[in-house]
Amino acid sequence: MSSPLLEVRDVTKRYGSLEVVRAVSFAVADGEALGILGPNGAGKTTLFNLITGDVLADDGTVVLEGQDVSRMRPHVRCRMGIGRSYQIAQPFAGLTVFENVLVAGMFGAGLSRADAGALALDVLERTALLQHANRLGGTLTLLQRKRLELARALATRPRILLLDEIAGGLTDREAATLVGLLGSIRASGVTIVWIEHVVHALIAVATRLIVLDSGAVLAQGEPRAVIASADVQRVYMGIEA
Repeated sequence: MSSPLLEVRDVTKRYGSLEVVRAVSFAVADGEALGILGPNGAGKTTLFNLITGDVLADDGTVVLEGQDVSRMRPHVRCRMGIGRSYQIAQPFAGLTVFENVLVAGMFGAGLSRADAGALALDVLERTALLQHANRLGGTLTLLQRKRLELARALATRPRILLLDEIAGGLTDREAATLVGLLGSIRASGVTIVWIEHVVHALIAVATRLIVLDSGAVLAQGEPRAVIASADVQRVYMGIEA
């Protein structure tokens, strides 16, 4: 059996006496699409920050392709293949859409300007932003900023792509388009870990689901079985069994 692409081993993050993430462990196989669900304040985004290095864990380790990256800086982890979108999209407002993605290719993936430019055009086409390539990032709508956030993450050439509520605010039709796009991204060889509150979109992509509650893993397994769990329905949906 091949080793996991990513392993999170007993990772904990504290702020004073508050444990935001508590001894969380899971592994992600190469090519998998893992969904992460949980109520607000469950520790989902903090978990992503621990994986990418935006925040360092107090305990536990993060392992990428067998290498402990727990103390490595974010840009090093990015170059090693951990790409990430943020829940609140903040493009470089004074740069064009093309330049935003170009910067991600040059500094996130370490490409030459020419290679990053070619990649940026390809990524913008895949994310339906090519027609907006010359617009300033600060002029985009919310949904266009979300697409740009995804495009910038893809331009780092990730082995594993962490998505933080990328479907938030989308209509059903737009969410369906996003599901199709993520399917093609996964088919191209990119492993996906996706935090999302839009459950029907998440289930359409995820091969496995993890539910967090109060910083700890509440349940994990096949998505529909996890959603049907009485504990998950009680904690996440407020439904008493």
